[in-house]
Amino acid sequence: MSTSRNDSPRAAGNAFQRLVELMRTLRSEEGCAWDREQTLESLRPFVIEETYEVIDAIDRGDVAGLRDELGDFLLEAVFLAQISHERGDFHIVDSLRAICDKLVRRHPHVFGDEAGGRPPTAGDVKRRWEAIKAGEQQAAGREPSLLGAIPESLPALLRAYRLGRRAATVGFDWPDPGGVEMKVAEELAEVVAARDGGTRAAVEEEIGDLLFSVANLARHLDVDPESALRAANRKFTVRFAALEARLRQRGVELRDASLDEMEAEWRQIKTDQ
Repeated sequence: MSTSRNDSPRAAGNAFQRLVELMRTLRSEEGCAWDREQTLESLRPFVIEETYEVIDAIDRGDVAGLRDELGDFLLEAVFLAQISHERGDFHIVDSLRAICDKLVRRHPHVFGDEAGGRPPTAGDVKRRWEAIKAGEQQAAGREPSLLGAIPESLPALLRAYRLGRRAATVGFDWPDPGGVEMKVAEELAEVVAARDGGTRAAVEEEIGDLLFSVANLARHLDVDPESALRAANRKFTVRFAALEARLRQRGVELRDASLDEMEAEWRQIKTDQ
């Protein structure tokens, strides 16, 4: 658990500095052969994996797991920064300064001239954040794009949620959940029509539109669709394992069970849970 000794900025700085030094040593000639072989590209799957392990610890409410997974997550950031430093691109200090400067710049109501005034609402803060971000893009010589900063590498369902949320900041949105529910029904009907008379490409396109609309319905209902789907996946996995176990207790292997048998057991499992 956290202690007052660990809560100090100096303690955090010292621990982070030790991690940076450990990674520098591991990448050195006296260090680890595997670590020296890594590149930005080879670390990509590890960054993704560690990200999802952090999310998994959050979803499970595993405090000790989250503590450890955050350490692994930070390691990947330091690893990437060390490689970039060796290439002459930037140092981890530059990354830390950049995020600190951004936080100060985008929170004028806390750190700037607006501090001490009327406390803004969360909605005010979001709108202000987007306006400041657009100004930064213009200052950097880039054409401001409301959706351009949302990474294409995000999981598709999460990106759909983020795209809809970002578009909503400028009023491009359904006025209420009812409108989105009608859109979901409309898109489902189009999937059925494409299935009955369209091509595979048409079906794929309509399925995509349906999923995009469902992501927006989740947003209107204040639900994170990625978290909701992960929970549904876990529930299905647990119930399916229970289905296998119940059939095995009866001496029936899953591959030999009829659909009616599986359905009956499935309904009972749902009732028991």
